[in-house]
Amino acid sequence: MKQRLLFLGPPGAGKGTQAERLCAAHELMHLSTGDLLRAEVGAKTSLGQEAAAVMNRGELVSDELVLAIVENQLKNQSGGWLLDGFPRTLIQATALEPLLEELKQPIEAVVLLELNDAVLIERLISRGRSDDNESVIRNRLEVYREKTAPLIDHYRQQGLLQTVEAHGSIESIAISIEKSLC
Repeated sequence: MKQRLLFLGPPGAGKGTQAERLCAAHELMHLSTGDLLRAEVGAKTSLGQEAAAVMNRGELVSDELVLAIVENQLKNQSGGWLLDGFPRTLIQATALEPLLEELKQPIEAVVLLELNDAVLIERLISRGRSDDNESVIRNRLEVYREKTAPLIDHYRQQGLLQTVEAHGSIESIAISIEKSLC
């Protein structure tokens, strides 16, 4: 099975759930950028202090800082890993690729979890979060498509993209993901 992976998909497609399952089953390091940022901040590393200052101002952490945090995690990594939540844009992807080449850890497969909007909206509303109403969700889906469509094409052109229908049980989706990675 391929060991250096990237998960893409709209909000509500199950990326986090499937990433946790796959990483646990195959001893892959799960690199969720949100979790990495929180860990760096909690550990009070220099990168974490820089990230905290940015987040405390209500700003987004720069691509350069996220790349530095990802590099920090991968530079001593000898096994496989799964990137979840980064890159989100073509600019981020093109910045990540030279770093992965330098580390001799190129992405082996990109899994795109696809699901139609009606099911995504239903899933997100059922989570019960205060910010998950239909108009907010539709906007998030539109932003996702605007930012991520070029990224999907980028990885498709590189021959790395594996598309998995994210409809069905957690187990059936997990089986489809594993089959796509063999």
